[in-house]
Amino acid sequence: MATGFAAALVNGWLDAAFATASCWVKLHTADPGASGATAAAAGDTSRKQATMAAASGGSKSASGSVGPWTNGGTTETISHISLWSASTAGTFNASAALSASQSWASTNTFTLISLSISVSPVAA
Repeated sequence: MATGFAAALVNGWLDAAFATASCWVKLHTADPGASGATAAAAGDTSRKQATMAAASGGSKSASGSVGPWTNGGTTETISHISLWSASTAGTFNASAALSASQSWASTNTFTLISLSISVSPVAA
């Protein structure tokens, strides 16, 4: 017998926190902190909308790529993202480190090819 959260409960949490039409992603050069609002924002401070599919099995994924962001003249390394409920202001929902940091030079663009959020353990 597996132990963990019931999949239906976790799916409900994920669908509520990261609604299909209201998940906005912001880039950071370091951990954005507990409120998502530290000074570690990337040069392009805009948030891009992630279209999220319904949660299943304790996981929720974007149904396509997210972005692009355009570097307006800085040279930096993107290492984290924060997830918000709106394109400006809104509620901070989560942050995460990228699986690999990305150097970002002036005039480059950056696109997240995939984005998924999961909670574990999920009882199966």
